[in-house]
Amino acid sequence: MMFRTIAIAVGLGLALSATAEAQTPRKGGTIRMTAPYGSSFTSMDIHTSPRAQDEIYAKALHRSLYIWNSAEGKPVLELAKEDIVSGGGLVHTFKLRDDVYFHHGRKMTADDIIWTYNRIVDGSKAYPGARFVRVIEGAAAVEKGQAKEISGLKKIDDFTLEMKLTEKVDPGFYFFNAITSIYPADEAAKESFIQKPIGLGPFKFVEHVPGSRVVLERWEKFYKPGKPYADKIVVSLMAEAAARDVAFRNKEIDTSVLGPAQYLAYQADPALKSSIVEVAEVFTRYMGMNPSFKPFADKRVRQAINHAIDADLIINKLVKGKAYRATSWLPLTSPAYDKTMKPYAFDPAKAKQLLADAGYPTGFEFEWTTSQNESWGLPIVEAIIPMLDRVGIKVKVKQVETAVLAEVIRKGEFQAYIYSQATGPDPQAALKCFHSSTPQSACNYMNFKNADFDKLLDQAGQADDGEKRIELLQKANALLQEEAPVWFFNYNKAVMAVQPWLKGIQLNATELTHQNVEDLWVDETSPAK
Repeated sequence: MMFRTIAIAVGLGLALSATAEAQTPRKGGTIRMTAPYGSSFTSMDIHTSPRAQDEIYAKALHRSLYIWNSAEGKPVLELAKEDIVSGGGLVHTFKLRDDVYFHHGRKMTADDIIWTYNRIVDGSKAYPGARFVRVIEGAAAVEKGQAKEISGLKKIDDFTLEMKLTEKVDPGFYFFNAITSIYPADEAAKESFIQKPIGLGPFKFVEHVPGSRVVLERWEKFYKPGKPYADKIVVSLMAEAAARDVAFRNKEIDTSVLGPAQYLAYQADPALKSSIVEVAEVFTRYMGMNPSFKPFADKRVRQAINHAIDADLIINKLVKGKAYRATSWLPLTSPAYDKTMKPYAFDPAKAKQLLADAGYPTGFEFEWTTSQNESWGLPIVEAIIPMLDRVGIKVKVKQVETAVLAEVIRKGEFQAYIYSQATGPDPQAALKCFHSSTPQSACNYMNFKNADFDKLLDQAGQADDGEKRIELLQKANALLQEEAPVWFFNYNKAVMAVQPWLKGIQLNATELTHQNVEDLWVDETSPAK
């Protein structure tokens, strides 16, 4: 069933592409997108936020060294014309584009990229993008305060940059996210930058109305000829599914992420059924457990929780089938996904035995931090409480805003939490979140430390053979399943409703709301001329 759905999604993507190609893109108009994952944006400084919410506007405002190509399912060069690989696969020489202008009118050079990566890896700031920059030689030394500049970055000339990596990986998987966006070195250090950010993207900043919207307008000097097509983009904050539903039906917005209940309703409505696009995203939903809270330090307790919860029942009844059951960390669209792996069986008796073996025959109580998110937040927690109670585990719920939850997790201020986290597209980068060298603030939220896991990941990073690398990553993923630092819930099936006048939507498996907006356009039937 799951593979048939993926095939449908891919087929739909081809159909959308064919439709877009058959028509001549229209210049002008306004694209009205929604930010559905909370009631605010974290910041206008995208380097500070790992939230999918913030990347929606950042994809229009900024650009990174690479960009995600949904049709090819991989990152491709964006700010460079060529990448020459040498040094046994560790040295990358980028021939940068010489026609890329920041929104204040200056050309981007190698100096801006070097300045940006040094900023991101500043250990005193704990920027989330440091987990990616750390793959550059010498970046870890800067992060620890042992060096002032990343030794593995070298400017050859204004438009040639040499980058030496610590592992034989494709840097595209590390430098396509908005959290590694290139900033202008002469402006980004100023305090005014956060009020009026300057980027390289197809749209420039107009205004941010906190709690309401971000407005962007076409950047006339964008380096892709004839693009962007639209005059303006408005990204409206709309966390409530009911509000998005009303706005979409009233034709006030062009895109709307659908939750489980809406997914069923839109499928059943002949007028809305054709508006649905879906893709298996590289996101894993899970409950993270803090090992500094004594019961969770014992692997048997963590395994017991995985056996105590009927995840299939929750996915079918509560999530309405809008998800795939998780087996371990890597999702089914990951190149290293192991389809022979079986998920934890729902087995309360086994859970009770594991708890008794761990010294908790009558269970224990813990505090579970959650947001209200309908797909992976409070409703899921409420469904699990009686299941855990059945094996003696009591839950005390702590509810917070989604934006607050992200900070709570990064700071380790929890006993347990429930979340949705990017687990791709690169399996090595995704698994790196559990490497003992990855700080908690980056993405090792459970402070997971396991020497065998580290060894497998380190070996994968130095493997010359692609098949050998995948084999090592699959072993590491299997070890994670055994160690169970989290309760493995599901991999997201992303579903979005798109108005018929909005063309060029890409089926982005890394996050469906993240669109390369220069390729989007609206036809003359759009109400927002």
